[in-house]
Amino acid sequence: MAISAAVAANPALARQAEILARPMTPQRRMADCIRALALDAVEHARSGHLGLPLGMADVATVLASRFLKFDAADPRWHDRDRFVLSAGHGSMLLYALIHLTGHAGMTIEDLRSFRQLHSPAAGHPEYGEHPAIETTTGPLGQGFATAVGMALAERHLAARFGKSLVDHRTWVIASDGDLMEGISHEAAGLAGHLGLNKLTVLYDDNHVSIDGDTALASSEDVLRRFAAQGWATKRVDGHDPVAITAAMSFAMRSKKPTLIACRTIIGLGAPRKAGTAAVHGGPLGPEEAAAAKVALGWHEPPFHVPEELRERWHAAGARGAAARRSWLKRLARHAQRAEFERALAGKLPENWMEAVQGLKQSLAETRPTLATRAASQACLEALVPATPELVGGSADLTSSNLTQVKGMAAMAPGSYAGRYVHFGIREHGMAAAASGMALHGGIIPYTGTFFAFSDYMRPAIRLAAIMRQRVVHVLTHDSIGLGEDGPTHQPVEHLASFRAMPNVHVYRPADAVETAECWELAIRRTEGPSLLVLSRQAVPAWRGEAGENRCARGGYVLAEAEGPRQATVIATGSEVSIAMAAREALAEEGISIAIVSLPCWKLFEVQDDAYRTAVLGGAPRIGLEAGVPYGWERWLGEDGTFLGLNGYGASAPFAELYRHFGLTAEAVVGAVKRKLG
Repeated sequence: MAISAAVAANPALARQAEILARPMTPQRRMADCIRALALDAVEHARSGHLGLPLGMADVATVLASRFLKFDAADPRWHDRDRFVLSAGHGSMLLYALIHLTGHAGMTIEDLRSFRQLHSPAAGHPEYGEHPAIETTTGPLGQGFATAVGMALAERHLAARFGKSLVDHRTWVIASDGDLMEGISHEAAGLAGHLGLNKLTVLYDDNHVSIDGDTALASSEDVLRRFAAQGWATKRVDGHDPVAITAAMSFAMRSKKPTLIACRTIIGLGAPRKAGTAAVHGGPLGPEEAAAAKVALGWHEPPFHVPEELRERWHAAGARGAAARRSWLKRLARHAQRAEFERALAGKLPENWMEAVQGLKQSLAETRPTLATRAASQACLEALVPATPELVGGSADLTSSNLTQVKGMAAMAPGSYAGRYVHFGIREHGMAAAASGMALHGGIIPYTGTFFAFSDYMRPAIRLAAIMRQRVVHVLTHDSIGLGEDGPTHQPVEHLASFRAMPNVHVYRPADAVETAECWELAIRRTEGPSLLVLSRQAVPAWRGEAGENRCARGGYVLAEAEGPRQATVIATGSEVSIAMAAREALAEEGISIAIVSLPCWKLFEVQDDAYRTAVLGGAPRIGLEAGVPYGWERWLGEDGTFLGLNGYGASAPFAELYRHFGLTAEAVVGAVKRKLG
């Protein structure tokens, strides 16, 4: 009676009983290793997410033992398949796979320390904690989109270096939540359009989210949605290894990216909580966890895997060893070996700086009046031929961002040799895909959009910063200087917010030479993303020398006072021109001020105290920037004055807007005079 009542209250239990009554097979026993380790780790940590590891263990076992191309002896083998657990909350599934397949660095003791400080088995997968963790995941949908970037990188590098060196697949486990997120729509649309047929998404179709049944919030037909976006689709019983194998075999043959909806029971094995939101996160509790193991037929002590099963899993982990050895032989005799290894190691070509230095010299000599976005395009014209791994694109703003240069072909369905990507109006998906390209290796990706629309990109930029990935974002139309399009398109708080984001370098150059220097710094930087914040409007040239990269120190004295320094005006980007005009006007009145250009705060803040003091000086300080004041007090001190914006912009020609908001040479002159009393 009690059992009947439980089934009536939770129909998934009836299906669970049928699944658990199926004949026990070696494949099922291997899957139960994942389940048991997940149960033990979550119970031991008293926190974690059990639902997905218990539910998707059968799918993961088929993938790892029959389809995934990898060698546990070398988890960074360049031609391995990439596996992304987009549903990163189910991290114990990934950690169990890494441990069971025989990877070094994920021991039983590491699993015992699940979700503890300094453990490689963190609450969500963290890139860098173990070499078999391909990307940081957790914010739903972003792993999916990152995997699209990995798949695109594979196709591009295969076109560049040939199938003998680059021929692998990208596999994703995604949840209902991943596919609800808007970024999954963006990424799926791009992957379907480009025909990324070596991408397969294994959808954990368990119909459960934290609030309850997914029907509470979603009634779409996911398979039809993906079919409409150009994907091949299959629906299978996620607890039937034969059906799962057939579906993955289908994906291997597909000429389109493939979505396999794996109908699973979340928390399979839990006697009362399986199939419900109660099993999504948190431990089952000792009684329910013990009962789950009994239901699964698992009678081993905690964190113990029988030797026979461990051998089966280790065999799965070594299955790709022969393929890796064959690949190494092909690499050894490949004509492009040196170039391939250089690109995959992230090393820049030996002569790339010649192109940058030549451009800087030309700009210093000709001193053009250019929008910094146009100067950025000139930089790309020099960098793209000199740096073959530089691959970029824009979110449908190519002619505004100026991110494509002559001779730079675009990637297209079935044709991936080009180095430009038309991402479409998919800023979030674009930024995440760019991170995926960087994570894959062999590519230095850059993107383009308006700076105001970086709001759409912020979550992906943040993840790239956490993972310390080299991605360059070209963000144009950087202020009220874009003019008539008005406050929706005029970023005012964005500089402050990205400067506050750890490990993100924000560059706002003042002229063409500074733009070239900032591009050089962004390309060199391998520890995190770089944002090039560029003007729509033209700005004068101020730098007439092309030697030292002065932007490398974050800030410097662009123009020293002609006598004893009476004040210092600190500015960035297009407002440096206003400061220089004010300096000239004040000089006519016998007032000597210095102008400091501060293109990158993060670089300036790591300079020694003596350098910063010499640059900023002891005279009164005035800050000038077409943005909000947050953060400026650090450079201006308690008595400093800031000229900027305290609200949003307006729609008008840019020169009129600068006058309206008091960002003029006259305003700077007045501020200096008031300081001097």
